[in-house]
Amino acid sequence: MANNFHDQVIAILPRLRVQALALTRNRTMAEDLVQDAVCNALAAQDSFIPGTNFSAWMHRILRNRFISDLRKRRETTDIEDIPASVLATTASHEDRLALKDLAMALDRLPQDQREALIMVVLHGMSYEHLAEATGCAVGTAKSRVFRARRQLENWMTGEDPDAPQVKARIARVRGLLAERTAPLGSAAAHP
Repeated sequence: MANNFHDQVIAILPRLRVQALALTRNRTMAEDLVQDAVCNALAAQDSFIPGTNFSAWMHRILRNRFISDLRKRRETTDIEDIPASVLATTASHEDRLALKDLAMALDRLPQDQREALIMVVLHGMSYEHLAEATGCAVGTAKSRVFRARRQLENWMTGEDPDAPQVKARIARVRGLLAERTAPLGSAAAHP
């Protein structure tokens, strides 16, 4: 059983890394989180019941470890302590602006919706496994993914009346695209 358990742990590592990155949004912290979750799983391997969903069990351990770490750091972390370079990147072209907008929109999503969306879209996890990993009903898991997709679509298309800064950024990107795709002759005609 020990070899089979270790093989399952090794096989799920890439998916755990993606989930950890979605939760932490920092590669170093994500790697630390995965390592801690694997250590917890190895220490508790006797509590795993063979034949049950190993993937959901591991994702649950990772998520619980993330929450525990957040609770430990809550009182000591201050936004002023974070370097500005972590919060801002330079956008050199439209694709980077669009990705930055998407990242900002993802950050605005509630934690449970963001996590559900990433686990279903990036991991390809079924709603049933998502529900088991997050400890909620299948209908709740489906609802979280649906609401996250709908909200992202509204923010990215500028249809959200509560997001004027997103609308302004989208308008700026569209203006840049229009300038770059305008025929050269029309640019010469307007000095």
